[in-house]
Amino acid sequence: MKIGILETGRPPEQLAPQYGDYPSMFARLLADDDFEFESFAALDGELPENPKACDGYVITGSKFGVYEDHPWIGKLEEFLRQAYAEGVPIVGICFGHQILAQALGGKVEKYSGGWDVGKTAYRIENAEGGEDELKMHAWHQDQVTELPEGARVIGSTPFCKYAALAYDNKALTIQPHPEFAEGYVRDLIESRRDVLPAEITERGLSSLGGDVDAAAFAKRIKDFLKAPR
Repeated sequence: MKIGILETGRPPEQLAPQYGDYPSMFARLLADDDFEFESFAALDGELPENPKACDGYVITGSKFGVYEDHPWIGKLEEFLRQAYAEGVPIVGICFGHQILAQALGGKVEKYSGGWDVGKTAYRIENAEGGEDELKMHAWHQDQVTELPEGARVIGSTPFCKYAALAYDNKALTIQPHPEFAEGYVRDLIESRRDVLPAEITERGLSSLGGDVDAAAFAKRIKDFLKAPR
């Protein structure tokens, strides 16, 4: 399967040499003998010629807000609507989670409750219809606040009501970052001390350490992309 990674953001320049760019983080997370990856710099206006150019898509995170007035955002939304209509599977992470919701008629806002940064426990519906607690790294202030038609909530926290969404077998999106390594999150927090409130910085740093469940959610992403349609 050819998986297109739609790059909507880039790590801080000083962190990229050690951790790589976002497409490389996803290629590591989703490494699989059945997958080959091609990245498209959506934030530079680069997209596949048509949605069928790839067998599935992953939308990365970004420092931008989906509601910001950048020409590439509208262009990406239109591409995602086409891919969704044609049944090409879509996975969205953080910004990707938000932009698909917005493209399909939902609403995304800068959340009045502030930031969630660091390791966070999410209640995620499992394949058997029960719930699992999965710990993943969060980094966001924006949230989906109104669901688009066709979206079903499959994950949440007390802070983030719509943290994971399923759109039948068409799309799977989630607010946290399973692709972020702990070291990257730690260095990202340190690099953004001038942006983050002091209490959020300290809480985020103190949350780090111990296991996370990125591999478990990565398996779910891979199973979703491979599912027969």
